[in-house]
Amino acid sequence: MERLNDTLFLMLNASALPTPPVFGMAVFFAQYLILTVPVAMGLLWLRADEAQRRSLIAAAMAGAIGLAVNQAIGWVWQHPRPFVVGIGHTYLAHAADSSFPSDHLTLIWSVACALMLDNRTRTAGVAAALLGLPVAWARIFLGVHYPMDMAGSVIVAGISVWLVTRHMRWLLTPVCHVALLIHRKLFAHWIDLGWVKA
Repeated sequence: MERLNDTLFLMLNASALPTPPVFGMAVFFAQYLILTVPVAMGLLWLRADEAQRRSLIAAAMAGAIGLAVNQAIGWVWQHPRPFVVGIGHTYLAHAADSSFPSDHLTLIWSVACALMLDNRTRTAGVAAALLGLPVAWARIFLGVHYPMDMAGSVIVAGISVWLVTRHMRWLLTPVCHVALLIHRKLFAHWIDLGWVKA
């Protein structure tokens, strides 16, 4: 498995002299594209109804649980990043912590999977899932992750969404209630103006 992982990594990893446009695009995808997820969720929240907001909160919870699961995996099993073992080329500064699974992709795909479970937020979920593809490529291309790290993220995302939607409804309901109370208090003026949904 490690040999296959290394082979796939070397196929996707950047050459010694990547072209500037591709390199710049990869850096943007690897570091900044993930920011569109919380921004988009925030904008969706402002115009969403109560049921859609419940899906958004479930997605945020799934993302948080996914990251927590990743931390637990890293404590139990340390998998060195490519640059730690001296394979390929690295063009992105990163701590020498465990590479498996990818936090970036786990967050994106946990949110995406949770949103895709609800018909009212499915389009946003599909968009988020597609957003994960260039992020996955870029982080391998720049030398901080292996392909198997991305496969691991898919599994962790699935587990996280399953936990939130099937076994954590006891927590989801009160969190939604508190979030809606805060929303109505925080945006009361804009709700009165009709710019934000109550």
